[in-house]
Amino acid sequence: MNSNNFNNNNVENPNKAKHVGGVVKNGITFGSCLAMIISYTTWKSIGWAIIHGIFSWAYVIYYLIKYV
Repeated sequence: MNSNNFNNNNVENPNKAKHVGGVVKNGITFGSCLAMIISYTTWKSIGWAIIHGIFSWAYVIYYLIKYV
């Protein structure tokens, strides 16, 4: 068994990790923002908007199922 092949197969592409991390970061930020906007326009409460922003996409999906 050649140890060079083993080591080369386990090398990760640093650009791929940065891209995936950027997508996840932007998705979470967008989901939180959307949840807070929906919450504030519906309930007119900053406190609820913050709490719903923490739940992010879970609140957005809940709102769509329950009220739309």
